[in-house]
Amino acid sequence: MDEVATAIADPVRRHILTLLRDEPLAAGDIARRFAISRPAISRHLRVLRESGLVRDELVGRQRIYHLDPGPLAPLLDWLAGLVTTDRWERHLDALETEVYRTRRERRSSGPAEHRRERTA
Repeated sequence: MDEVATAIADPVRRHILTLLRDEPLAAGDIARRFAISRPAISRHLRVLRESGLVRDELVGRQRIYHLDPGPLAPLLDWLAGLVTTDRWERHLDALETEVYRTRRERRSSGPAEHRRERTA
């Protein structure tokens, strides 16, 4: 998970992943979309490949890169746990507030039999 997080920490690599989400691309096609050198793009692709986020295949003389989102699953699960915990805490806080409100109302109005006697 740390290797994946490190790989996606760079904005250039995130942009490459976004490009590959739509379609597999040759390394040269990826490089043409950036204002940085081809060797720099090659290093970014290597980091993505080593993290498992992209895979490559040699087609003729071109290296075609494909997105492999599988390694993102543990990171997504971890992030979802952060969000879910917060959501559950809010729900439990709301439940606790409702329980206290209901108890307070019952104490202030007294037992049900006592209320019936007062209204009669």
